[in-house]
Amino acid sequence: MAGILYLCATPIGNLEDITYRALRCLREVAVVAAEDTRHTRKLFTHFDIHTSLTRYDEHSKEQAGSYLIDRLLSGDDVAVVSDAGMPGISDPGSDLVKRAIQAKIPVVPLPGANAALSALIASGLDTTFFTFLGFLPKTKKKQQEMLSQFVDHPYTLIFYESPHHLLTTLGFLQEMFGERSVAVGRELTKKFEEFIRGSLTDVIIHFQAVQPRGEFTIILAGTAHGTSVVANDPPTDVVLSAAVEALVTGGLAKKEAMRQVAVKYNLSKRDVYQALLK
Repeated sequence: MAGILYLCATPIGNLEDITYRALRCLREVAVVAAEDTRHTRKLFTHFDIHTSLTRYDEHSKEQAGSYLIDRLLSGDDVAVVSDAGMPGISDPGSDLVKRAIQAKIPVVPLPGANAALSALIASGLDTTFFTFLGFLPKTKKKQQEMLSQFVDHPYTLIFYESPHHLLTTLGFLQEMFGERSVAVGRELTKKFEEFIRGSLTDVIIHFQAVQPRGEFTIILAGTAHGTSVVANDPPTDVVLSAAVEALVTGGLAKKEAMRQVAVKYNLSKRDVYQALLK
């Protein structure tokens, strides 16, 4: 009989997020296929796991995939892990799943941490219907082709982004979709986890002043909710200060600039003043 292909979720940051079932599976299978064996070996060392590791990534998936299917057909159980989160989402694990199904090999998911859903439920945006888009294509032409399909999309959109391209991506989303409510999750489950919520303009201003660091998940409102402000999440001190500075640069007196910013964000002038002090 064929073995079982296990799709094993691993932590996206905090090692305590791994499940008992995942640990048992990683110890019991014949081999674990990993995107980056050096990265996974750190996880194994932490939890004292000694199972054999083999590389399975975008560059090796053809040869490694054939090897893993042969192992499964011979009766060995195999677990697939990504560097973080659920395998098969924005990684080559999905290709191995298709090959296993074609070979009539059982496929068993072991659920666990996931950055997209973790950011979504904490975003304050609509969670009823949503679409995961992952990382945008590398060229602007392909980005435009992809995003043009979702300009009138009514549901919440989810993206992944690196710190080096965050501001460019946020600016491009604003160019394509106009002003929308957005929540950006940074370093989810890790020590410096934080959420920046507001309009695209507010969030762009924030990251122009605060250098992006870590890995990011972007939750963007769909057309059905795009004009509403994210509830109960006031703009950051950086955004308030930048808004006042822009009005003063435009010729307004500082007190009047503070008053207008307070009105815009439904805050008291004292709140704006405190932001300036900070």
